[in-house]
Amino acid sequence: MPVNLTYRVDLPPEYEKKKKERWPLLFFLHGRGEVGHDQDKLTIHGPPKIVKQRRELPFVVVSPQSPQEGWNVEALKAVLDEVKKLYRIDPDRVYLTGLSMGGEGTWRLAAAYPDQFAAIVPICGKGEPKDAGKLKRIPVWAFHGKLDNRVSVTHSEGMVKAIQNAGGNAFIPLSSLASISLDTGASYIFRERNQRFIPIKFSVRGRDLAGAVAEGQERIAKNVTLPTGYRIEWAGEFQGLQDAKKRLAIIVPITLVLILVLLYGLFNSLRDSLMALLGIPFAVCGGILGLYVAGLDFSISAAIGFISLFGVSVMSGILIVSSYHRLATPETSAVETMFRVVEQQMRPILMMALSACIGLLPAAISTGIGSQVQRPLATVIVAGMLIGPIMLLVVVPALQSIFLERQSRSPAGPAGESAPPPDAEP
Repeated sequence: MPVNLTYRVDLPPEYEKKKKERWPLLFFLHGRGEVGHDQDKLTIHGPPKIVKQRRELPFVVVSPQSPQEGWNVEALKAVLDEVKKLYRIDPDRVYLTGLSMGGEGTWRLAAAYPDQFAAIVPICGKGEPKDAGKLKRIPVWAFHGKLDNRVSVTHSEGMVKAIQNAGGNAFIPLSSLASISLDTGASYIFRERNQRFIPIKFSVRGRDLAGAVAEGQERIAKNVTLPTGYRIEWAGEFQGLQDAKKRLAIIVPITLVLILVLLYGLFNSLRDSLMALLGIPFAVCGGILGLYVAGLDFSISAAIGFISLFGVSVMSGILIVSSYHRLATPETSAVETMFRVVEQQMRPILMMALSACIGLLPAAISTGIGSQVQRPLATVIVAGMLIGPIMLLVVVPALQSIFLERQSRSPAGPAGESAPPPDAEP
């Protein structure tokens, strides 16, 4: 059949350079709006428009033009045969597509000559389900907008289903059946205790967790009105912090009471037991100063570090009080005896403190993974061990000597026994 349709040909930029290469062919059928003899209309839609915009395509693009509504299948086949003769076309890579009226022509042309095409892409076209058996060997990808008011989307759906029932390989994109958009919202729906909830996660940097959450709660209370049935729960690390604070409010007093009971069992004197506890406030001040200098906030790990300081400070106080009673004599005053005690116990106390400081110093200055947990604990212990023993050897003995001097003047000794008279023979 002679060619009686005009057509437009767009060649790839490398077509003339690669003389021996065979190129894929994209055969495009236009819609009703481009019917006639004005070839400029062919660039309104589809691949010709893309080529006109100087966007390169790796195809030989052929766009025939129908002089009237509808497509003549035999005339299209004649154009296809002529293009294959005139241009270096790979016969195994011929692809057919069309829009609206061209989509209908795509279904018809592929059904009439199924062995001519490697794949077809009908767009918004009406096909005949009875031709599905002829199309089952051709890969089909159909597009159709669900809001199309000229050609119903059910035509494309029916063709795809008919081809699939015939054992063919046809698909219709989900976007043709539903509106798909990128939006902000919950990616998952979580449930807990038969209730749905949406987790909102955030991290705190440069300030304490409790303060940040308190500010967030205040702002939300002022600016956010929750619908009926909605509530906000602050969980995660903040909830763990609140639970830990409640436990510490019980554990810390119990710890101090147990220490006092053990000290009373050792000295059999409430006054000596309290004097052994005099170093705790200075060790705690050292830990607080260390957190301030390091720019760290109070946390549960820091609280554990303070509890560790309690034991070390009490141990140092035990050494001083025990040594005082061992070295005290009627001939020496409390101040002189305390000087001797401090002179003897300075080395063991400092060695005990410095060994802990040196061991935890790397953790106190670390910045790697896990440092958020270990650094506050180590900083509290290192600072408390540095400042606490110094104050324990300088300030605490002065306070202890005052109380011990008063005790030595009383008629009873440190263990509650009667003091021997001054002229008694040992």
